[in-house]
Amino acid sequence: MRTKLTVTFALLALGAVPAEARDDKHMFPIKAALGKREQYKEKLESDIALYFGKQKTPVVEKRIGEYTSNKKTNGFNKSDQEACDIAFISAAAALQDRARREGGNAVINIHSVYRNENVASESEYLCGSGAVMSGVALRGTVVTLAKGKK
Repeated sequence: MRTKLTVTFALLALGAVPAEARDDKHMFPIKAALGKREQYKEKLESDIALYFGKQKTPVVEKRIGEYTSNKKTNGFNKSDQEACDIAFISAAAALQDRARREGGNAVINIHSVYRNENVASESEYLCGSGAVMSGVALRGTVVTLAKGKK
């Protein structure tokens, strides 16, 4: 009898869960996220340059490889943009770390990747937000840029 009650309550509890999970896609401005740099000073550093979309870069001396960074953050008690900005900064910082490890001094052609959808933009990034988590995946090419040459 006790087992039947436990199963009944468990089934009732499962019925209280919404049938559809939230899976929203947003485009947010890169400048706004980078403008919060003071908040995340320890995350992004100036020694590795970041170039989004088709932004013009100095001369590329060496292409090292293409890498992806996928970061998520808890969206609880945050707006979608705030959670997405945090995930974006973390993903950009991870690309910088990868460039540093590989011996590069920049990451170029950075674009958003979401469920096999590539979005290249100089001004916006793509973020996915669910009921609890928000995530940003960035893909870019680690390079060595010539210093002083355009």
